[in-house]
Amino acid sequence: MGLGGGTGLLGFGVSSAGRPVHALFSAHAGRRPGALAVSAADGTLTYGQLELRSDQLAHRLVALGVTADTLVAVCLERSAALVVAALGILKAGGAYVALDPSQPAERLTFMLDDAGAGVVVTRPRTAGSIESAGAHIITLEGAAGAVEGEPTQPTATTASGNDLAYVVYTSGSTGRPKGVLVEHASLINLVEWHRRAFSLTDGDRCTQIASPGFDAVVWEIWPPLTAGASLHIPPDELRTDAGALRDWLIAERITVSFLPTALAEAVISLDWPADAALRYLLTGGDSLHRRPGPNLPFTLVNNYGPAEATVVATSGIVRCESDAFTAPTIGRPIDGVQLRIVDDQLRPVADGAVGELLIGGAGVARGYLKRPELTGEKFIPDSTSEDSSARVYRTGDLVRARPDGEIEFVGRADEQVQIRGQRIELGEISATLDLHPAVRSSVVVASGVVPGQTRLVACVVLADGSGPDAEGLRSHLAARLPRYMVVDEVVWLTELPMTGTDKVDRAALTELVAHRSRAAVGPSARNELEEVLVSVVAELLGLETVGIEENFFLLGGHSLLGAQLIARVGDRFGVEVSLRALFDNPTVADIAAEVERLLVADLDQMSDQEAELLAGGLVHGSA
Repeated sequence: MGLGGGTGLLGFGVSSAGRPVHALFSAHAGRRPGALAVSAADGTLTYGQLELRSDQLAHRLVALGVTADTLVAVCLERSAALVVAALGILKAGGAYVALDPSQPAERLTFMLDDAGAGVVVTRPRTAGSIESAGAHIITLEGAAGAVEGEPTQPTATTASGNDLAYVVYTSGSTGRPKGVLVEHASLINLVEWHRRAFSLTDGDRCTQIASPGFDAVVWEIWPPLTAGASLHIPPDELRTDAGALRDWLIAERITVSFLPTALAEAVISLDWPADAALRYLLTGGDSLHRRPGPNLPFTLVNNYGPAEATVVATSGIVRCESDAFTAPTIGRPIDGVQLRIVDDQLRPVADGAVGELLIGGAGVARGYLKRPELTGEKFIPDSTSEDSSARVYRTGDLVRARPDGEIEFVGRADEQVQIRGQRIELGEISATLDLHPAVRSSVVVASGVVPGQTRLVACVVLADGSGPDAEGLRSHLAARLPRYMVVDEVVWLTELPMTGTDKVDRAALTELVAHRSRAAVGPSARNELEEVLVSVVAELLGLETVGIEENFFLLGGHSLLGAQLIARVGDRFGVEVSLRALFDNPTVADIAAEVERLLVADLDQMSDQEAELLAGGLVHGSA
């Protein structure tokens, strides 16, 4: 079935203005040069200052030969300097390649070489670790981002809708990431929809929280800066602490914010003051399982879209409904986007039937960098369009349309999955595992016992029956892949199961992982305190049990789950374990020792009668 675009979140039409984002920004800088543009740990910039510094960088880039479709890499952390770099590259007429400096050096080197970027904009401290043969390195210090000796007036470059705006790398099934090429016309379609849909004005205060290499950053930066609004970047230590982040959002009077799904679910479960300035909390990147409560002072909006369709393809308000067991939908197509739901022969499915989602319209990317075969496979002609050049993107996602027109996400048609806010291909992890000399073959499956807590499990066959332990393989992956792609568990097999057509039986592996016994988890609980903590940790991680010496974070735990663990420990034992203590003491045995230490400290402050009562309880049983 087909779903027409142009309805968007709130039903606005598509603007015909079409000016590139850097031109829209400069218009605001000319009108309100003293208005706040960016506030971050590395400094603040007004619109006038950001205009000047990005113009200086643009002049340097033009002098280096940057022109239309020239790729310039940006390897910077969340910062005001990141905005200076992206804006300066667009002003020079080039396209920026977004890279996260926290990624493993081997992965960064591959992406730099693959992009063939002749210029890299980065920090002095990062420049030495970037290996890109022949690339010219431009380093930015602090928020100033000024390139001394360059003119401050605007460059004479222009950009058409068909010119590249940016390249973002996504996971690749062959073991190497693939760059997605996005043009200015697609970017401005997203930006204009966002500004209309969320009524963005120069009085709004928005956030930049996503990873610099994640395509959501595009969505965070450009709508505010083309509306005259300000962009606020929280300190790193707050980004994964739901309570601290909520307090920061309130204190900074943020009005519109995007948070990855897991973090958004944690934030909406907290208490909020009725007078909070936040109007919209946007989320996406994973399946949303939780609905907002009735007393939240802001609107929660769920969004869906692959990088190949310019960040967002569908969007919808998540309402507080009586049927809390019905998962939120991914909304309706945004302005300028058309959707089709088809069967495996690309024929429209019946109303309400499940099928693969095809995305067409203004958001469709140009294709993949240096991957013409894959581009032809995934970006196919739009048979419903009168424009012979029109294409649709095959998402591989299975969805169904509800009678009210909203779209339900069902799952993946292949082995690509959404996990920890990122879209990844399990084949890339397997390909990286197979690089280990002791590994003969491997398959990675996603296992989700508890909704929203997907875990990555590697099924591994060793070359000669012996080799590294699970930790050794995780270290091998961590040196080459982002942390969210490091497996949580390793299952050792003598052979991989095969189907009747001599293909790996992934269904059998998934079933094996889901039902396998965790008998070999190591030492079991030695006392009542550890028994309680084993139960709490296992429930949070969606496991049958855990060993008292197993590392909470290596089992799939992360900061948000750590905060939940701390809260449960506090409810059960009446003590407050800090998140730092959990990072330093990540096993059940360590946590139990920390709880005992805190309880003993409390005993010293109790009366003799209170201490005697407590001593007969859990602490006594764990001594």
